[in-house]
Amino acid sequence: MKSPAGTAKWIKSVITRFVEKSPENNLGNAAADRAFDSPLVGFSAGGDPIYIDFKTHVGPFHWTPAEVFALAFPGLEVEPEELTVVSWVLPQTESTRRSNRKESFYPSESWARARIFGEQFNQKLRKHVVKTLMDNGLEAVAPVLCAQWERKTSERFVFASTWSERHAAYACGLGTFGLCDGLITARGKATRLGSVVVKTRAPAGVRPYRDHHEYCLFFTKGLCGKCIERCPVQAVSKNGHDKTRCFQHIRQTTAEFVKSHYHFDGYGCGLCQTGVPCEYKIPAATDNGGVY
Repeated sequence: MKSPAGTAKWIKSVITRFVEKSPENNLGNAAADRAFDSPLVGFSAGGDPIYIDFKTHVGPFHWTPAEVFALAFPGLEVEPEELTVVSWVLPQTESTRRSNRKESFYPSESWARARIFGEQFNQKLRKHVVKTLMDNGLEAVAPVLCAQWERKTSERFVFASTWSERHAAYACGLGTFGLCDGLITARGKATRLGSVVVKTRAPAGVRPYRDHHEYCLFFTKGLCGKCIERCPVQAVSKNGHDKTRCFQHIRQTTAEFVKSHYHFDGYGCGLCQTGVPCEYKIPAATDNGGVY
């Protein structure tokens, strides 16, 4: 039997190997261009009080790890302390980021493909991790693949859900939130995220921050605001992120553009995630005002 540290190392290798080796990690184009670079992986304890805090911050409907595990395994009694949340960050490739950096209103084709075909790969990654863990005797569930997962209306945040991949990543020490609501990680904000809850005791990572906005120059230094300039529909301002305006642009305007110009059913934007200091790293104050 593996030690807790050994189990964590093995789970990380399962995720990393699939991202690095699977031919499914592509943009769905003729060239089968790579969708994501090597992942970041983090862990948090299922009994971490932060998941209770999310019920206040996100909404009472947001699951704790124990709640989603009970939905997936109703006949199995476990204590929260017996569970571990595993979160991963899938960084967009430099090629995709560079292409979207050049855009000012619509997403680049690579970015739109990463949003659709890249997320399809992320779904396969979730299933692969769950299956691999289960095959090795560790009960696991990917919360967003749970039949009961659903989007919710939040009085505070407009759009929310019963499990947030960004909040799980924050709990696992992988990043903090920016002005446009994106999670700023060690590989930047141009990423996609995933997670599973597993019945094992793996060492929880240390959250290397004290505030949920710590990596954002706007909140910590009063600098930057580049994502405000990058938003083509003024959905980002000093007051934060207008999710309704953002949603309308992505799901209506860009969806029509992607279908007519790139010839597949998709959508996306990501302009606030590219051409900004936090695009591919945690920004420093000296990055403000630079060329990205």
